[in-house]
Amino acid sequence: MVRKERFMLPALLCLSIMALTGCGSDKQTDQAMKVEPKAAAGPVESLDSKPLGISEGRTTEGMLPVYFDYDSSDVRKDQVARVQVNADFIKSKPKYEVRIEGNCDPRGTNEYNMALGERRALSAKKYLVNLGVSEAKLSTVSYGKERLLLQGQDETSWAQNRRDDFVVVQ
Repeated sequence: MVRKERFMLPALLCLSIMALTGCGSDKQTDQAMKVEPKAAAGPVESLDSKPLGISEGRTTEGMLPVYFDYDSSDVRKDQVARVQVNADFIKSKPKYEVRIEGNCDPRGTNEYNMALGERRALSAKKYLVNLGVSEAKLSTVSYGKERLLLQGQDETSWAQNRRDDFVVVQ
């Protein structure tokens, strides 16, 4: 008797599973997944009113992040054109205020990276002011190594994390 029950239980379990996992018809599934096209839900928006998004890094579209060498807050010569693009953008948008966010790669202590991020943000701010941007339109913050873009432990990842982001705050 025990022997019969021993074989019956797995057989019943298999039959139950097969019965409960039966396939539905393809027609019903296909019909349920069809999406009906909807009419436009309002007036068409002008291309001139395009909202500001993110372009590169965490920088607002229309501006570019500025990258730094390891353990440095000096604006590199190859980054000067990026600062100029940002200056032109800020000067062309009188209502906008911009926050310069200093960032570092994950190497170093929190305290050191916070200070380095602040020096980087202040360096970019000074450069922008020298290019004619009103200092009142600029603010700075350091995130140190808290806002990494890339988590890798290689030079490419670290180089992408050593940057200033430029974010419209108004």
